[in-house]
Amino acid sequence: MRKKAVRNQLWVPIIAMTLLIAGCGTKTEPMVDTAAGSKQQQSASPAPAPQTPVETVELTISAAASLTDALKEIQTVYQTKATSTKLNFNFGASGALQQQIEQGAPADLFLSAATKNMKTLVDNQLIDAGKQKNLLTNELVVVVPVDSKVSIGSEADLSKPEVLHVAIGIPESVPAGSYAKEALTYGKLWDSLQSRMVQGKDVRQVLQYIETGNADAGFVYKTDALTSNKVKIAFAVDPKSYQAVEYPIGIVKSTKHGKEAEDFYNYLQSKEALDVFVKFGFTVPK
Repeated sequence: MRKKAVRNQLWVPIIAMTLLIAGCGTKTEPMVDTAAGSKQQQSASPAPAPQTPVETVELTISAAASLTDALKEIQTVYQTKATSTKLNFNFGASGALQQQIEQGAPADLFLSAATKNMKTLVDNQLIDAGKQKNLLTNELVVVVPVDSKVSIGSEADLSKPEVLHVAIGIPESVPAGSYAKEALTYGKLWDSLQSRMVQGKDVRQVLQYIETGNADAGFVYKTDALTSNKVKIAFAVDPKSYQAVEYPIGIVKSTKHGKEAEDFYNYLQSKEALDVFVKFGFTVPK
C-alpha cells in the first residue's frame, strides 16, 4: 500500500506539467463582432448611386410621301446611333404638310418635294432661312400597269382612245401633280385630257391607282416607280417641260427640341444618309 501511494504521488507533478504545456500551446482567438465587421465592409464599399434614366426625345418630321421608303430605312440606321431620339414621320402631300405647319401642327423638320412650299414657310417666318437647304432632286415619269398592252411613249399617246384614265396628284397640293400639269400644259394637252383625269391626294395614291388598274397611266416620280413591281415606266417626262424637282429640308422654328432637330438635319446631309437616298433613285445636287 505504501508503494502504491508513493507511485501515485510521483504521477501528480507529471500530469500537472503536461497540462501546463498543453495550455501554453493553445492560442485563443479573440471574439469578433461579425455584425460590426459587416458594417465596416459595407461602409468601405458604398453602393453605387442609381442612374437617372435618359429621357427619350421624339421628333416629328413632316415629309413628302415620295420620301417614305428612303426615310424609313434611314430611320432604322439613325436610331441605332441616336438611341435617345425617336423619329416620328408624317408623310403626305407637300402642300398639305405646309398648311399643317402654318396652322400650328407639331413638326420639328419639314422635307418638301417642291421649293415653293418651303419658300412660303420661310417667308412666313415659320422656318429660318439659314436652317434650310435643297437636299435632293428627282424626275417625273409616266407609269402604266406592268401588264399594260397600250403603247405609250409620250404625253401625246395619253390621248389615245384606249387610255381611259390618267392619274395625277392634285396640282394645288401635290408637287408631282403640279409638275404634271406644267408638262401637259407645255405640250398643249392639259385641257383636252381633263375628262380623263383621276386625281390623288399624294403621289403614292397616284401610284396605287396604276397598280390596281384604276388608271391606265399616271405621273409619278422615278423614285416611286422604282418601289413597285406592279408598274413599269412608259417614258420619262421631258425635263424642259416642267420646273426642276427639288427637295428642300428645313428646321421648323417652333421646335422644342432644337439640338436633336439640328442633329438629324445635319445627319440627312451626311454621306451615309445621302447614299440611302441615291439607292432609292434620288439624285444629290452638286
